[in-house]
Amino acid sequence: MAFENPTREQIKQILALAGNIAVVGLSDNPDRTSHMVAKAMQNRGYRIIPVNPNAEMILGEKCYPSLSDIPDPVDIVNVFRRAEQVAPIAEEAVRIKAKVFWLQLDIVNEEAAEIAKKGGLEVIMDRCIKVEDAVLNPRNK
Repeated sequence: MAFENPTREQIKQILALAGNIAVVGLSDNPDRTSHMVAKAMQNRGYRIIPVNPNAEMILGEKCYPSLSDIPDPVDIVNVFRRAEQVAPIAEEAVRIKAKVFWLQLDIVNEEAAEIAKKGGLEVIMDRCIKVEDAVLNPRNK
């Protein structure tokens, strides 16, 4: 069966319940999309946890080399990596017991989605978390 994202109402609930968002591939370059999206989410009240082995701090938050290194619970794993690189990230998201595996706009990987779903995670692909939050989240009204 082909993959389907949750409904808009389900995505609204996911965002309303989320607190910690681990951003895999978050760049420390303010001109990069990952940085702009994460900053917007941080400004909306979410805690951003950067996952980038090449940086120490991004957006005032300590960076971690991998999801497994994060000491706090993670609600959403938001991924800014090429589609062919995301299956191992899905496996790691399952290991840390994240709740949601979210692939940003233009990132689709059916294998990764299957790994995450089998591990009990909600999966969202090819959607921008910033756009979805702006449209759906009641804390922005």
